[in-house]
Amino acid sequence: MSLPEFPVEGGCVCGAVRYRLKASPLAVYNCHCKDCQRSTGGAFQMTMPVRRGDIELIAGKLAAYVVTADSGRQIAQMSCPTCHTRIWNEPQAAIELIMVRAGTLDDMSWAVPVGNVWADRKQPWVTIDPALVNFAGQAPSREPLYAAWSALTAKSR
Repeated sequence: MSLPEFPVEGGCVCGAVRYRLKASPLAVYNCHCKDCQRSTGGAFQMTMPVRRGDIELIAGKLAAYVVTADSGRQIAQMSCPTCHTRIWNEPQAAIELIMVRAGTLDDMSWAVPVGNVWADRKQPWVTIDPALVNFAGQAPSREPLYAAWSALTAKSR
């Protein structure tokens, strides 16, 4: 796995919303909570926490709606108002972060998950690698995920 040269870009299905990621995310991990299963229509969501200053909206506008996550936290979901693709969320408990949906990247081949959260809500047919940084529920701290990402990406430099 090697990191791309930043910046990289991503966007929504219809192309109305585009963003630029100016630096590596702090981590990449899978979330198996029911909200992520519902919103993706799949078994989990790949999430990339990035510093707010490391991402910019370069085309379009985002529509927001607030949900209460499984953890009880309030999270603003940001999506394209035309095609409704969820681009990122803005957790009110961590206003310095933007949680980007890895699948919205133009090329996500480098976005290798280093762990899982809400693993106790995974679908029974999903296999979770026990060597990764895994949490049964909400991670009490993302620091172990950040450290795992740093270790993984240091090997690619």
